[in-house]
Amino acid sequence: MNALREATPEPSLARRLGPFDATMIVMGGIIGAGIFVNPSVVARQVHTPMLVLGAWLIGGVIALIGAFVYAELAVLQPRVGGQYAYLRDAYHPIVAFLYGWTLLLVVQTGGMAGAAIIFGRYFRELSGLAIPEQAVAAVTLGVLTLINCLGIRSGSNVQSALMLTKLAAIALLIGVGWIVASPVATVSMASVAAPANNEGSALTGLAAAMVPVLFAYGGWQTATFVSGEMRNPRRDLPRGLFIGVAGVIILYLLVTYVCLRVLGIAGLANTTTPASEVMRRALGARGAKVIACGIAISTVGFLSQSILTAPRVYYAMACDGVFFKAVGRLNPRTRVPVVAIMLQGVWAAIVAMTGRYEQILNYVVTIDVLFFGLTGASLLVFRARARRDGMEQAQGNLIRVPWHPITTGLFVLACWGVAISTLVRFPQNAGIGVAILGIGALVYRFWAPAR
Repeated sequence: MNALREATPEPSLARRLGPFDATMIVMGGIIGAGIFVNPSVVARQVHTPMLVLGAWLIGGVIALIGAFVYAELAVLQPRVGGQYAYLRDAYHPIVAFLYGWTLLLVVQTGGMAGAAIIFGRYFRELSGLAIPEQAVAAVTLGVLTLINCLGIRSGSNVQSALMLTKLAAIALLIGVGWIVASPVATVSMASVAAPANNEGSALTGLAAAMVPVLFAYGGWQTATFVSGEMRNPRRDLPRGLFIGVAGVIILYLLVTYVCLRVLGIAGLANTTTPASEVMRRALGARGAKVIACGIAISTVGFLSQSILTAPRVYYAMACDGVFFKAVGRLNPRTRVPVVAIMLQGVWAAIVAMTGRYEQILNYVVTIDVLFFGLTGASLLVFRARARRDGMEQAQGNLIRVPWHPITTGLFVLACWGVAISTLVRFPQNAGIGVAILGIGALVYRFWAPAR
């Protein structure tokens, strides 16, 4: 589909990102505050060390399969907007529009608002200032929005610096937990440290644990949004996806193991701040404060990555004629979609000022994994078209998903399973996201006649 390319106004997006930038964007989109908190959420669901680590390993495998899927899509469809373009070209423009619509109103801005609220909490703790956490969140979003309006290089440099800083914080947590902190009494990895569960309840708990796990692993797909600003997206984006996701899997497993080693399964389940508790046991109050700084920086890094990437989807929507024309304009000097960036920043600040973190989490997860599954299924569509058109041999030298279609199908089913589980468990909060999705289908009719 060449409509987007023909409609793209001058000046064009600047291709200034390389493989290092791609890797940092992938890792920055995944690592936020979740890994510092979610190990305890998982431990409350499954109750054994083996299952806790197993949940994070399963989530990592799903994320890695997803990375292969998106890498192949990136090679087949190196378009501005990434995931938005895959959905548009595989299905129908309305599917892509609904993705962009919910990305703006629910998924991206909701995730940003939730992360900004967490930063606000840690900022208050560390500074001792009696400032409402929502106000801190809004100001932080405003500052990062302005930085990204200065250009893709400016936004990427800030994102990479924050990413390296939070990697240092995670490395510190792992090192202190492994070397300095005293381990709890040895517990068999298969032993049950909570009231005895039968096999059925263990599987149910594992399914429930996958919601926070997949949420913590989510975000790598946003690197596809800036493929139009990569110097060589066919090469650099797949590399960034593989290296970034594999690196995060290793880090997450090590953090979880350290938490289990220092706190034990019962101690991990009984705390809401496992990273802080590990550092407190090893280094006292000073250690807890150090990791609190690391978590705050990690959260800001996630926000920076979100502000850098997602506006390119709204820009692509406008270029396709299904969103406000002003959103599709680039600043002549910085060559970035300033209106799209500002729109996202303002809306995220509004969500942060009006919503609670727990409520935001539930409606973000439901819609996010729904479109994850649809995007995975789009690869099945593109492969079928290639077979039909006799193009499959011509694509033989491209990156391919191992053991497709089994692995691709498992990725799609896992995503949709989490969406259904969240909707069943939290119908009111998750229903907000579904309602916004339905409204988007009606709003699309406003732009559709102009196509």
